[in-house]
Amino acid sequence: MQELTKAQQGRIAIRAFKTIANGLALRGFYRPNGQSGKTLERALCMLSPEIYGSMNDLRRIELEGLEYVLDRLPRGIESCNRIVLTAQEEFEDTPFEPIQPLKRRRLSYQVSDREICFVITRGLSEIYDILTHITFLNIEAKKIYGQMTDDRGQTTAEWQSMAAYLQNGDDPSEGQLDKALWDLSILLGRTYQETRKTFHSLETSRLEANSNNGLFRIIYDLGKRVEAENADPDHALRIYFTPALQELIGHHKYGESWARHISDTLRELDVPDRPLHIVCANMHSVVNTLYAYAALQDSPPEADQLDLYEFFGEVRDRSEDVREFALNHGLIELPDISGAQIDCQIIDPLHLAAIPLHPGVHINPMAIEARQPLILVMDYAFGTQAFEVMDELLDVLCAGEDNRSMGVDSISIMGKAGILPGQKGDIMLATAHVLEGSTDNYIVDNDLSPTDFDCPETIYVGPMVTVLGTSLQNRDVLERFQTTTWQAVGLEMEGGHYQRAISAAVIRGHIPSDVKLRYAYYASDNPLVSGQTLASGGMGDEGILPTYMITKVILEKILNGSGASQ
Repeated sequence: MQELTKAQQGRIAIRAFKTIANGLALRGFYRPNGQSGKTLERALCMLSPEIYGSMNDLRRIELEGLEYVLDRLPRGIESCNRIVLTAQEEFEDTPFEPIQPLKRRRLSYQVSDREICFVITRGLSEIYDILTHITFLNIEAKKIYGQMTDDRGQTTAEWQSMAAYLQNGDDPSEGQLDKALWDLSILLGRTYQETRKTFHSLETSRLEANSNNGLFRIIYDLGKRVEAENADPDHALRIYFTPALQELIGHHKYGESWARHISDTLRELDVPDRPLHIVCANMHSVVNTLYAYAALQDSPPEADQLDLYEFFGEVRDRSEDVREFALNHGLIELPDISGAQIDCQIIDPLHLAAIPLHPGVHINPMAIEARQPLILVMDYAFGTQAFEVMDELLDVLCAGEDNRSMGVDSISIMGKAGILPGQKGDIMLATAHVLEGSTDNYIVDNDLSPTDFDCPETIYVGPMVTVLGTSLQNRDVLERFQTTTWQAVGLEMEGGHYQRAISAAVIRGHIPSDVKLRYAYYASDNPLVSGQTLASGGMGDEGILPTYMITKVILEKILNGSGASQ
């Protein structure tokens, strides 16, 4: 029998995780330490995502992966043995505390000190994301439990030190903290410096955002939860999927409501004959590019003396001033009211004629007057949610309801992605989207090219892999996509789903086949390079240049007249 390559094993693991997760969601519950949960765990261990680092090392606790996961799960998850995933319910009039993770737009409620309820509004990708993180957390919890006692069954000195540190309160002396961190590093199988770095990073988040309970408490509670489960099966960790959630899977409940709100707002503006340009981006880069220069002309920084991208770096702390100015010059905000957690903005460029733009932004006012474009900016979707919201949006805008359909001239998608041949801060332009774990591939006639940008030497052009999740990436699979004739340049979670909805809209006659498409991503990480994975931290100032370079090019294309049939 021919031995499978590592890439083939990785693909099997991805498919297995997806299939098992789907089955568990339909079943309604599972125990991570039960038979089904262990099957899911084996698939994740076989996959061995780069973001989870030393997960498969039984002696070393994975600290960077742990921090990454804790930033995306609700505070207190480490002590819970009952986790419920449900659809949107009426929690407003309950005593349950709402909790928002530090780095995920994800709402959950603390039902008790041992139970948390996740409200799922973003589809299967959100379920996969939560289940991968819970599976990883349970693996690490069992490794921590293994360090609680020695070979004689006695509590280790390091565990006793951690328990004593927690009993002494939150204001230890520097010497006490250093000694406790030293003992903790031995227990975790990490160096003192690695442990200290993770401690301070989590402590900063705890003090500033109350997003976690601190490293010592997290490690202690993870170990004690497994101890309680081993002592009494009634305390076993269980994951539940409510019937309301099961009914929601595959339906577009939130996307339909979200799209209807946008359509109703556009109808109230009475602009049916103006060409609409959809931009999927963050909620600040488009507004800053169009309005920040005029909004801050009379106050520091001296915009005329700054390079365009230096200027955007300097105005980050002035967002409220820019917002107030923009609201008086053509910006309309559409906060999400559907539960989809995707805010939107409508921008009327006709108002730009009365305000100055930064000299580095090249826009022709005569083209705006002639074409009278309208811009709809929508915040980032999450994974498969991208199909739901784009499908519903193009349907409600362009299906001709009441003979008042809007013409969509262009769709521009920008965002963060992992890069394969380059490094953080580089830009990727998609020529196709290849969906990992399925046979779906979509060719893209991208209206963007390297010559549109100020730094073409840092731009990579090629297919993008649309992955199942940020935590379901396998190094060998990604290397195969890069080094074989696929010649993939990056990976992300939404592009293939957006393109599937766009292709469907073309087939259904909702948008013209020559609608302008633009896909551009900036590299937030390189999963093939140690120290550049997502778990190594965010981009910080590195993200300013590529974010605004892409935003500038997209807006110049839109406002200077590059749309359908141009």
